[in-house]
Amino acid sequence: MAGHSHAKNIMHRKGAQDARRGKIFTKLIRELTVAAKTGIPDPASNPRLRSAIAAAREANMTRDTIDRAIKRGAGGEDDANYEEVRYEGYGPGGVAIIVEALTDNRNRTASDIRSTFAKMGGALGEMNSVAFSFQRVGQIKYGQWLADKSTMTEERLMETALDCGADDVYEDHELNQRDDEVPVFYAEGAVDNFAALRDGLEQKFGEAASAKLVWKAQNTTPISDEILDKLIKLIELLEDNDDVQTVTANHQLSEAQYDRLANS
Repeated sequence: MAGHSHAKNIMHRKGAQDARRGKIFTKLIRELTVAAKTGIPDPASNPRLRSAIAAAREANMTRDTIDRAIKRGAGGEDDANYEEVRYEGYGPGGVAIIVEALTDNRNRTASDIRSTFAKMGGALGEMNSVAFSFQRVGQIKYGQWLADKSTMTEERLMETALDCGADDVYEDHELNQRDDEVPVFYAEGAVDNFAALRDGLEQKFGEAASAKLVWKAQNTTPISDEILDKLIKLIELLEDNDDVQTVTANHQLSEAQYDRLANS
């Protein structure tokens, strides 16, 4: 239940993060534009836009860049018609993978993703072929470096989140912009309680680092070291695709594998 650590599931180490940083803004700008285009260009009334802005700020995107992307979407200046598409498949070792994309060409994106799966010993499947291994949940993230330490502690976050209907509260670690490993805290709950959980936490602790719907693995797959290396490469290749927004896998790492990744 609350308080356990998911740190052993970290996949993204320094080298992989550095290689992807040039693509992060492209994905964030696309999400900002689509969120503004498909809803009200006011984050207070558009939860998707609110989440996109939070993600852009966390990535240190400038206010001007954020505003331009929102204005382009709200004003219809971006003539690309992006569609939200979900792909499902199995990676090496039978690891279940869900890929979410925003694309203006479904055929191109499907072909690219199918080819990437095949290249790394996996296979793209049909819709809902692996979704049973995951649950859709609302996730709110806070980082200690973003919060007012006089009012926020892990214990207070846990207490408030559970009072607001969270099903799980846990600590993890990630790399910040200086490549330092820092603690982050997550509160997760049912999709239909997502808004209440987010609003309750933000009323108490201020704006979250991110608040979004995610896929959470329910059934996990242990993997060998050889499979782990192939899986990391597959995820990196998928995330390098400009159309891909998120990649979620149900792999399970051993403590030794986590330590190897943490020290690589």
